[in-house]
Amino acid sequence: MNFVCGNIRKAHWTKILFFLVFPFMNAFAQQTVTGRIVDDSGENLSSVVIINMSTDQKVSSDFMGMFSINASPNDELRFVKAYFRRVSARVPAGGFNAQLMVTLVPIPTDVGEVKIVKKPTGDLETDSRLAAKVEKGEIVQQAVGLPQPVGKMREKPAEVKQVLLPILLGRLDVQGAYDLISGKARRQKRQYRYDDLQEHIMWVRNRVDNEYFVKAGIPEERISEFIQYSFEVKPQVRTYVKAKNLSGVLLRMEETMPVYLERLKQQKKQE
Repeated sequence: MNFVCGNIRKAHWTKILFFLVFPFMNAFAQQTVTGRIVDDSGENLSSVVIINMSTDQKVSSDFMGMFSINASPNDELRFVKAYFRRVSARVPAGGFNAQLMVTLVPIPTDVGEVKIVKKPTGDLETDSRLAAKVEKGEIVQQAVGLPQPVGKMREKPAEVKQVLLPILLGRLDVQGAYDLISGKARRQKRQYRYDDLQEHIMWVRNRVDNEYFVKAGIPEERISEFIQYSFEVKPQVRTYVKAKNLSGVLLRMEETMPVYLERLKQQKKQE
């Protein structure tokens, strides 16, 4: 009887010991897998999502295409990026002894015949109909069926509240504090605003013939100036640019033309 009870207690403690030790064995089995992701031409690929299919951990590659993720032997790593074929890699029992090199191949697309739409020429009614047509890039987007990338790949400027809050909690963001004190964050914001402004001006100019503005009385050398002016006095114009709604841009810009042309006349009189 004592022999049987002893065996039961032994089996009981063996189970407890197993459940205590197993998590640590699993943790020690994990390793950090690092690597680099490029396209088929050897260019670094940023913002690639790397997923450990066993743990559902997700990380993204940086601007150099580099990544780092925890994985155990036999875990499947999946690499996903819009417009590229997905790739999977299995962590071998011995682990990756060297840096993992992953190549993603673009997805070929066949969108059929794409009609070229003429640029606006001055007739607002006609131009609005032309602007309502889907652009070539949007046709490709719909054919591929993938979401467009959101945001721009650029360093985020430091914010005062993001630097002060950690200090209250006993931590110091050295880089963020330096960026604020040195004025780097302020210069970054100013540069980003300028870059966005120029990008939006060029978006309009690339889609509207100079003749459209010249017929309205705006000199060719002042077209960019007028577009910027319309952004300032009628913010809705820029909102339509961000929405890529050319007909809305044209309608709102026409509302600003009389005032701008009057300003030009006053300037010429003063000269």
